[in-house]
Amino acid sequence: MSRRSSITVFVVLGLGVALAFAFFVSPLASSEPDGLERVAIDQGFEGQAATHAMAGGPLADYSVTGVDNSWLSTGVSGVVGVVLCFLIGAAVVLVIRAIRSRRRSDTPSNIG
Repeated sequence: MSRRSSITVFVVLGLGVALAFAFFVSPLASSEPDGLERVAIDQGFEGQAATHAMAGGPLADYSVTGVDNSWLSTGVSGVVGVVLCFLIGAAVVLVIRAIRSRRRSDTPSNIG
């Protein structure tokens, strides 16, 4: 197996595992308050929290708007998050590779 195909297999399998975990495990996450929310509750200032701009967004509160089943909604939200992170990461890698390739082609060759 070539190096390129083994990297492709690694990425595809890794993405598959991440998607499976996002869909099947994220609905099992604790519904207890996270660290910051717990401190706010313990210190008595949780009522001072303001609603943020993304509170009404399509993925607000680890759920998908329009999906009534909470387990399915959380799983789909996790899958969307994994896909978005993968796409952003892939875009960064492609930009870096393009910049490096351009720099290599711009440097004069040392044939002498």
